[in-house]
Amino acid sequence: MNRDKVFIDTNIPIYAAGSPHSNKEPSIKILENISNGNIYGVTSVEVLQEILYRFQAINLLEKGIEIFDEFSNIVDEVLPINFNIVESAKSIILKTPVINTRDAVHAATIIYYNISYIASFDKHFKNIENIRYYKEFQ
Repeated sequence: MNRDKVFIDTNIPIYAAGSPHSNKEPSIKILENISNGNIYGVTSVEVLQEILYRFQAINLLEKGIEIFDEFSNIVDEVLPINFNIVESAKSIILKTPVINTRDAVHAATIIYYNISYIASFDKHFKNIENIRYYKEFQ
């Protein structure tokens, strides 16, 4: 089976686990497609760190740990971040100032690992060459 390799951004598991919102169902669908083997879902240690950071910041660390555990068990692969990725993120920030630092690291990770697509509700990734949204997010 030739599955699309899709980088899963932080907002996907957060919306999937959150309150009713227009992004909740599409997020659940992406996670289900990973669980069902329809897509090859990858994320990074940076995404997992963001989940913990976000939920600790809003005093919901237990919920953040639950999302962290469930999400890391759903994805097919959790990628490490290295100096080359961070160096590339710096270049992305300089070329594309609308990208925040965390998302520049995600973009650099996608490029470094030659990942086909991103699943994210953050539309500024379209400003980065070689980043394509997964079909549900175009």
